[in-house]
Amino acid sequence: MNWPHPQPGLVIRYSYLWHREAQLGQEEGTKDRPCAVVLAMSDKAGSLRVYALPITHSAPGPEQGAIEIPQPVKSRLGLDSERSWIVFDEANIFNWPGPDLRFLPGKDAGSTAYGFLPPVFFRIVRARFLECARLQKSAMILRTE
Repeated sequence: MNWPHPQPGLVIRYSYLWHREAQLGQEEGTKDRPCAVVLAMSDKAGSLRVYALPITHSAPGPEQGAIEIPQPVKSRLGLDSERSWIVFDEANIFNWPGPDLRFLPGKDAGSTAYGFLPPVFFRIVRARFLECARLQKSAMILRTE
C-alpha cells in the first residue's frame, strides 16, 4: 500500500477517538470520519507523528472550538452537502500510517485522502489549533497501535 504523505492541510479518512470517549476508557473510535492533518513531524525515533483534527456534522457547543467548512471546500473535497465543522480544540496524535486510517467509501482500495484544504482556510484552522494548544485549552489524544 502506498500511503499518501501526511502533509498539513490533507483531509484523510480516519477512525477518530473523541476526548470524551478516551476519558471513558475507549481505545477505538466509533465512527470513521474525515479528519484534517494539522501537523506532521518526525519524532526522535524517526517515526512520522501526525496530529489530526476531526470533521463533524454536529454543530459545536458554546465552549467547543470549531470552524465551519465552507460548502465550496466540502464540494471540492467530495464531502457531502450537510454543514460540517473542523474541531480545533482536540486532536488525535498517531504514528503514520497507523491502523486507524480508512479507505474512502466508494473509492478504490488505495485511497485514504480526500484532498487538501485551501491554504488560506487551512492557515486559519492551524492558527486556531495552535492558539488553543498554547493556552492549554485543547485535548491531545495519543493513539496507540
